[in-house]
Amino acid sequence: MTEARRAVGRSGEDVAREFLERRGFTILAANFRCAAGEIDLIGRDSKTLVFVEVKSRTSDAFGPPKLAVHRRKQRQIVRAAEWFLAERRLTDVACRFDVLAVNFPEEDEPPRIEWVRDAFPAEGLWVW
Repeated sequence: MTEARRAVGRSGEDVAREFLERRGFTILAANFRCAAGEIDLIGRDSKTLVFVEVKSRTSDAFGPPKLAVHRRKQRQIVRAAEWFLAERRLTDVACRFDVLAVNFPEEDEPPRIEWVRDAFPAEGLWVW
């Protein structure tokens, strides 16, 4: 991955974090990594624990960013979420998986944000 692509990803995660915090989220972890994979942002929305995948793009040339969260990526996020729950011994917690798509159209334009709440099910997610 090029440094330019990494910079877009970091910028997208910063924009996503600010966007969610302005809407009352409490961010608990950013870039959570474990043997099962990585989760961009983990936060609380009221009483719900939310695992957020952030997808950032500078154009729609390869389709909307949210479409990059395919089935295999969803399974990896769910496995990492299970790891997070087990590691912190969280039990009986309502969980949700969101996708936040950030598109940076032009330098002088603000980013466009699409928030897909409850973007995919937590098939197989077990809570201790």
